[in-house]
Formats: sequence, C-alpha cells, structure tokens
Amino acid sequence: MLTINSRFLTQNITGVQRFAIEISKQLKNIYGNNIEFVTPKNIIHENLAKELDAKVIGNKTGHLWEQIDLPIYLKQNNNPLLLNLANTAPLFYKKKIVTVHDLAYERFPQTFNWKFRLFYKLLIPSIIKSSKHIFTVSEFSKNEIIDFYKVNKEKISVIYNAVNPIFKPNIENTKEKYILAVSSLNYQKNFHSLIKAFNLLDNKEIKLYLVGNINRNFSSVNLMNLIENNKNIVFKGRVDDDELIRLYSNAICFVYPSLYEGFGIPPLEAQACGCPVIVSNVASLPEVCGDGALYCNPYSVEDIKEKIEILLNNEKLREDLIKKGFENIKRFSWEKSAKKIINIIKGLK
Repeated sequence: MLTINSRFLTQNITGVQRFAIEISKQLKNIYGNNIEFVTPKNIIHENLAKELDAKVIGNKTGHLWEQIDLPIYLKQNNNPLLLNLANTAPLFYKKKIVTVHDLAYERFPQTFNWKFRLFYKLLIPSIIKSSKHIFTVSEFSKNEIIDFYKVNKEKISVIYNAVNPIFKPNIENTKEKYILAVSSLNYQKNFHSLIKAFNLLDNKEIKLYLVGNINRNFSSVNLMNLIENNKNIVFKGRVDDDELIRLYSNAICFVYPSLYEGFGIPPLEAQACGCPVIVSNVASLPEVCGDGALYCNPYSVEDIKEKIEILLNNEKLREDLIKKGFENIKRFSWEKSAKKIINIIKGLK
C-alpha cells in the first residue's frame, strides 16, 4: 500500500498544489485501491477529495496534523511508504519520499515572512536527510538542492510538471488588445519590472492583464499602487480555468519575467493555448520552455520592453513561437511523470 500525504486538499492551488493534484489523479488511476490518500479535516477541494476517495484522519490541521496525527496514523497501520508531493512531510517518519519544488525561500527570502523562512530553513534540510528519496520538478532545482544541501545526486530524481489537456486554443472575435501575465503576486515573479516595462511602451492602446493571487507572505502594497495608478493595467485576481484559457488564447502575448522558478507551469499553459510566450532567461525556464519562447533578461526593464515590442511588431515570429510552443508541450505528460514515480518507488530498497 502506498500512502499519499494529501494535506494539499486543504490548501489554495498554486504550482505546488497543481503538481500534487495532477500526480495524485494519475496515481489513483494506476494503483486503484492499492493507494490511500489521507488528509486533515479542513478540506477545501471537496470534489477532488471524493475523486481520490481521501480519508480524513486525526483532529489537528496544518503542520501539527502533518507532524503529529499523520505519523501516528502511519505507525498504527504497518508503516507504509509515504509519498509527499508538496514540499513538507512528517520529520520523524523515516519511510517516506519528499518532493521539494525549489529553494525560493533561500534564494529570495524577501518574498516570504520571517516565520515561513525560519520554518522552512529548519524543516526542509531535516526532511531531505531523513527521506528515502527526493523528487523535484526540474534539472535546475535538482542542481540547486544538490549544491545547497550537499545531497547525493543518486538520491534525487526529476519529475516534471505538465499541462492539463483542457488547456487548448479558444479563439474569440474580440476587440480586446492585451498582454497577459499569470502568477502569484510576490517579489520573485517580478511583476514590478513587467509593469515598468509596460509603462515604457509607445503603444498606449494595449492593456496589461494580471491574473493571480496576492501572496500574503509578501507585502504587495507598492505593487498594487503601481497597478491601481494605471488605467491600462487590469488586475483580475484569481479566475477559473475556462476564463484563464480564454485569456491565454486571445492575448497578444504572455509575459513571464520571473527571477526564480523551480518549473513554471503558466508558460506551458500559454503555449498549449496558442499564445506566444516571453519568459526569463534564468533558472528553470529555458529548460521548460525550450525553443518555444522569446527570452528576456528579467533584471533589465529595458530588455523586457524590447522583447514585448519585438512580438508586437513581428507577426512571423509570433506564428513561429506558437508552432514551437505546441511542439514543446508534447515533452510533458502527467501520466508519464506518474509512471516515472512508480518505477522509482519499485527500485527503492
């Protein structure tokens, strides 16, 4: 029996939770009744919990559930292998695999409040040391973890994210002319530089649409002031997948000037919807986006502006990037990633 730490059912969906959700669906399809999903009681994704047949255990929530209720339950049920897909895991339970998505809390500490940073700085290295194996989501993140925590490269494997098949072109006859950016609004996502670059554009008829959550671990007051002071910048907040697909499909281009990414799902979603993509030339993004993107220097507002202008004025390049984007997303598959996890588990002693 394989047991999945399903605390992600109690959390809002970002890239980390998306990975956990999609991998869990695939593992459920493959394993059937030979897999168990256990969760705290404060579930917010009820339909998904039913789909996974998730079992509520314990009385606590959050980290206390993970560190106390979960290991007690496991020890009472013959110590099964525990797969953790969303960064954290019970520290003192040895028979486990942990997924560490990136080291943003180390590389960009200003993104997070001090309590979050301290907790991760104490927890993650100990979890890595006590786990039987480690998963991460890119070769970039693998090398980060190896270098920072001195992990044996044989102990860590790359399991890529992918794109949900529902993301496909949905072109509409619309008068909207907009550039699209999708992400949580925290420092490392670099929306502040994107907004500055947008303000330098000569074309004042185009709007900038921003989609995502405001990260409570990062003070976004200054960023929100930049947004609210420009009538051509529209902050849409969170949107459902249908609206997101529509926005991707009808945008002039998608811009993702992130300073640090363990993977980065939104550029792939944009590619899947036939939207030409501009991304940073740092971290995992060249690995993920391949030749299906136009690359910018995220530390140069001028370069971000120039790359946007290139796409605005070069229809052939836009068409080439759309075609290459469709080819690029074929490299990634949730089913393939889940099967890789299974093969690695089978090989563990």
